[in-house]
Amino acid sequence: MESCPLCVSGQENALWRDARCRVIVTPQPAYPAFCRVVWQKHVAEMSDLSGADRLHLMHVVWEVEETLRAVLRPDKINLASLGNLVPHLHWHVIPRFRDDAHFPDAVWAAPRRAGVEHGVDYAALQRRLIERLEITPAP
Repeated sequence: MESCPLCVSGQENALWRDARCRVIVTPQPAYPAFCRVVWQKHVAEMSDLSGADRLHLMHVVWEVEETLRAVLRPDKINLASLGNLVPHLHWHVIPRFRDDAHFPDAVWAAPRRAGVEHGVDYAALQRRLIERLEITPAP
């Protein structure tokens, strides 16, 4: 779809991709390594996928979660698939820290406090994530 921002993969920081999905990272000072796993084709819901495609997508989501846990050591990882504003199937994989502005609420909630920016070198972080992110075929 021409109006869908997730159908066009031009200006993204891609960490990994295959024919079915891609992993992108959005540099945000308060939320380092806020990732999205985006299904390549324009579909809105998990039930639009075949069983094998659903397993593949979730396998990628879990691999991204494990990589973020290993690299960043966050207090928690949030997984979310909303698509209310952009009805293109994607999962958010968000490392959370107790000192972020929204913790323990969702990152989309009203902030509870001033968050801490961790002074992340995004280029170095992206390289570490790419090096560590090894998505093997799902069993």
